Amino acid sequence: MNILSLFRPVVWLRIVALAALTLIAGCAGSGASATYLAAPEGPYQLDTGDGVRVTVYGDAELSNVYRVDDGGNLALPLVGPVPVRGLTTRQAASKIAIMLSNGFMRNPDVAAEIAEYRPFFIQGQVASSGQYPYVYAMTIRAAVSTAGGYTETAQRAFAYVFRRQGGEMVRSRVGLDFIIIPGDTIVIEERWF
Repeated sequence: MNILSLFRPVVWLRIVALAALTLIAGCAGSGASATYLAAPEGPYQLDTGDGVRVTVYGDAELSNVYRVDDGGNLALPLVGPVPVRGLTTRQAASKIAIMLSNGFMRNPDVAAEIAEYRPFFIQGQVASSGQYPYVYAMTIRAAVSTAGGYTETAQRAFAYVFRRQGGEMVRSRVGLDFIIIPGDTIVIEERWF
């Protein structure tokens, strides 16, 4: 190929086509977010806003529903704040029993269970954005329905979920049958034609 052949229109057309294909290939993909929300594994972990039914057998005064406060504690009579954030209900019951056995009760028998999950949040193109009570195994579809359904301009094929994982907030694009967990924030975007 000599230098004059580079100036022929066919050669430039091939170069432009190759560049365009390279750009298109770089933009192609599944359309999914680069982040990934791990499915919740193992038993449910307590956090701020959860209502926990604590039963202390033999002491009706201590048996009650307590809410996990902003500091991740349950405020129980006699023992004061009990840190439970990140614990399962079984671990929380064990911790409460240990604290009660430190001078308050002899061999306390304690059980703990979820009385009310912390809420989830939904915003964007739904009839009524806000905070709603969580129901076990709730999907994006159910959450949208709880918020009064979509607006006319809502993106109805997917949603974005913001979830705290460790010390950071993770955003992922998910399908409508994705199962949310308490504390998730769902964002329904506007659809662009």
